[in-house]
Amino acid sequence: MSLYHNSNQPVCVASNQKTRKPYFMPYMSLEAVTRGLANGDLLKGSLCVNQRNYEESYVDNPDGDDQLDLLILGVHDRNRALHGDVVIVRIKERMNWVIRENLYQAWRAGHLNVTREDNGQPITIPPVAVPKPDDLVEVSIGGLTDPHIRKANLSLTIPPNKDRKYSRQTMVIIGAQLEVARREYLAAQGSSSTLAHPCLPSPEVQVKTVDSLSIGRMGDISSSTSSHLSRKLPGVVKRTQVTSSGKRAAYRTLSEMPDEDWGVPDVCLQKTAEVMYIMEMKNCRAAMGQLKVMTDGNRNWALFSPTDSRMPRMMIPADQLPSGFFERPQDFAKFIFVARMVEWQATAQFARGKLERTLGVAGDLEAETEGLLFANNVDTREFSMSKEYKYRRDLRDNITFTISARDTHELDDALSIDEINDCDGNGTPGFEIGVHIADVSHFVFENTELDTWAANRACTVNLVHKSVPMLPRVLTEDICSLIPGKDRLAFSVMWKMDKDGVVVDEWFGKTIIRSRIHLGYEHVQSFIEEPEKEIVEEDYPSIHDNCSMIMIRRKVMQLHMLARRLRSTRVRNGALRIEQPKLVFSLNAETKMPFAVKAEEVNAACPSPQDSHKLVKEFMLLANITVAKKIESHYPKTALLRRHSPPKQKILREVLEVCEKIGFPLDAASSARLASSLSKFQGGNSLLQSINQVLSMLLAKPMQMGYYLCAGSAKRKEECHHYALNVPLYTHFTSPMRRYADIIVHRQLAAALGYIPPSDKTVADLEKLAQHCNDKKLAAKAVGDSSDDTFFGLVVKQNGPIEACGVVISVMDASFDVLVLKYGVVKRVYVNRLDMARDPIFIDGPPSQLTLFWNPPLSSAQERNNAVIEQTIQMCTVVDVVLTALPEPTKYQALIRMRPQWETHTLLELMEAKA
Repeated sequence: MSLYHNSNQPVCVASNQKTRKPYFMPYMSLEAVTRGLANGDLLKGSLCVNQRNYEESYVDNPDGDDQLDLLILGVHDRNRALHGDVVIVRIKERMNWVIRENLYQAWRAGHLNVTREDNGQPITIPPVAVPKPDDLVEVSIGGLTDPHIRKANLSLTIPPNKDRKYSRQTMVIIGAQLEVARREYLAAQGSSSTLAHPCLPSPEVQVKTVDSLSIGRMGDISSSTSSHLSRKLPGVVKRTQVTSSGKRAAYRTLSEMPDEDWGVPDVCLQKTAEVMYIMEMKNCRAAMGQLKVMTDGNRNWALFSPTDSRMPRMMIPADQLPSGFFERPQDFAKFIFVARMVEWQATAQFARGKLERTLGVAGDLEAETEGLLFANNVDTREFSMSKEYKYRRDLRDNITFTISARDTHELDDALSIDEINDCDGNGTPGFEIGVHIADVSHFVFENTELDTWAANRACTVNLVHKSVPMLPRVLTEDICSLIPGKDRLAFSVMWKMDKDGVVVDEWFGKTIIRSRIHLGYEHVQSFIEEPEKEIVEEDYPSIHDNCSMIMIRRKVMQLHMLARRLRSTRVRNGALRIEQPKLVFSLNAETKMPFAVKAEEVNAACPSPQDSHKLVKEFMLLANITVAKKIESHYPKTALLRRHSPPKQKILREVLEVCEKIGFPLDAASSARLASSLSKFQGGNSLLQSINQVLSMLLAKPMQMGYYLCAGSAKRKEECHHYALNVPLYTHFTSPMRRYADIIVHRQLAAALGYIPPSDKTVADLEKLAQHCNDKKLAAKAVGDSSDDTFFGLVVKQNGPIEACGVVISVMDASFDVLVLKYGVVKRVYVNRLDMARDPIFIDGPPSQLTLFWNPPLSSAQERNNAVIEQTIQMCTVVDVVLTALPEPTKYQALIRMRPQWETHTLLELMEAKA
């Protein structure tokens, strides 16, 4: 009998339930889930597993972005669900909620800045006064210890209870009183013997002074006796839990707190949850990794260990293993394989998998890349197609040109600009500007095989050394690509503007264009930086139709002038951009192996290397905004839009508190005010750029991802608002070669203009398509990020060790995260990998501090000096980072060089010194 009825669930049969103890909680039935969702006992959400610690998972809080995500601790509570799955969860009892240390300490100290609970109710429970250490004794009964027994309680009279049921605190007091009586009895007998009076507790019950502060974890006496995790007085250094994986996590649950703390406000807690059911398996359940022999020597199975720690280990049947694996397992240790999970029973610690294929040697670029694509379910098959040519409005005499990376072959957007004498009917001089997008939807008909393939892929996947196109290359690099000198089909948006960039008229339509030239970003940048420089035709790509480079430069400068005015208007209206550096690799032309890397600069003083990019971006944004308004006005229920939700308010408030503590307060009352606050740290000054990088990295945490939605799925029109751009409506129109959502928008715009009949797709159909596009876009981002990390690891392996300046952005009890400024890479530094004389001292914040005790450097005689060197690590501490390769292919670690405390500074201290 199946434990649940959803056919999409992993197979989980109860045939051996009598003999095998369940390792996981069986899933609820679909009927029970439906009832639970209806009455509010259960909640639904997407699961996000922490990439750095697979024992931490999160589900969006259904109470809204103003609340913290629901925390799922451990693989047991995650209950076989994987990253990205849509899960049904149940919130655990309040005693299992996690203490939010900063707010708890503030509540304890009586200066909590929050006056209302998360549910809006006023906070009325004041903190219980912390008893002085002199008033306390510590009681230990067997493996159970409590340091919070008042001396006065030892003389209390405990009335008998008819049910013989007592609270935990009462039982400990009774035990303490019996122990005192036992000691008095022994003293009266004049004996130092530990023999107990027959009516008194055994010597295992002890009373100790408060000097030794330790308590085992309640609810799990076995683990308490084996590993006493510290339980201390409020305000003392936070203890550390050891998870099942051996990782250290700084969490305390309410059940571990003293009884007087159980009145702590909910705002000081983070709700925890457990997975009860997997509603939809978004994760493709494939992974790349390596094969290992089972630790018990079982030759019926091999253990597959994924490289992505968020994926479970899988047992692979012996008949699927390569020949000779058990005889020569070391020969296969260097190879990477792809496996797919096929079942994970509730009684099994490991999932069962199927070995799909061997990818190659670990570290081989093609093998690693193929594994990334397979693990993220990216369709890489090639196909071909050609379609008929059709006439529309002829703009071939208009001078159009493309601007993009010099080596790109997919030219999907072109620009044009012409001076006009009357832009508004009143004789005001201005410009007619055009954004011309490749008319991909003309060749990709709805409900055809090509359309199905494109919809399944949903987007192009970009890796460092190659891309996997959404559409066949014959379309993207030839038929649809806006190649200079070739007649091409386009879908155009054109505006009439005055010289201040104010739009006075707009036009949409299908066109034929002929691009004159493909300019690289560096060509446009040279025009912007040196507009009067003499043009040498040989320095530029071929130009067509008797057009001159002087004419092209003039049009580029006109577009640049308007783009700056449009951008200035957007910023005044509240547009916000959190800049993140992007890694750019230099590759060997033949092997595609990287030999160098740099990060694109951000927030540099104008003119900057980004101005050419900003020129193009500004008009693409304008086209997307204009098209969004158009399709929504015609199809208010079925328009495909793109929304960016406001940041998660709870996390944002915490980030803002941190920013204030480190000396860089920000105003985030609106996107406009946040953008204004960040602008203070923009400019050519490297210190300001570093501060901006750190603040941007911190602010990225509460920011939410943009996503597609069908307008009819929003309860109110305001829910379609785009936070970062601060516009009511936005969509994607400008990249149909790379995004399927843009093809849908092209079709909707074509229908609104009368070119084709409206689609018969319902709101539900389009919302499902939108969600699919969201999933694929997230997968493509994950692949791209992993590709960056793989190539960066190869650069470190080839060129390392690499030394660079870093800034600490997070501090834990035994590690800290460092932002490597030169590359925009965040890496965790583990203290146990540094040359430490003794364990560090951690003081919880905000801001948290970690004091390191370095071994002194070797003298010329190779002997240590006596003095230990201290260095305090806190938020925004500037450190010297050393990136070194690890034995595993493409893996690397971050270390720091020792700096004495007098040479250790924070960004704020450096800024104050410079001022």
